[in-house]
Amino acid sequence: MIHPNFLDQLQMFVTAARLGTFSATAKKMGRAQNVVSYGISTLENSLGVELFDRGGHKAALTKAGEALKR
Repeated sequence: MIHPNFLDQLQMFVTAARLGTFSATAKKMGRAQNVVSYGISTLENSLGVELFDRGGHKAALTKAGEALKR
């Protein structure tokens, strides 16, 4: 089932993919950083894929994230 905020979550994803960090995304979108993290995490759960590798200093796109970005 698609989350009611699916389009908002997609906008968060696109912005984070472009800017490279969730904190920059939060600032650009006027949201708290935890709201962006939660939104992207919920999007990942809805799609059943991991879009970002959160292991480093910056959130890097996974192969699935790169495919969605296109």
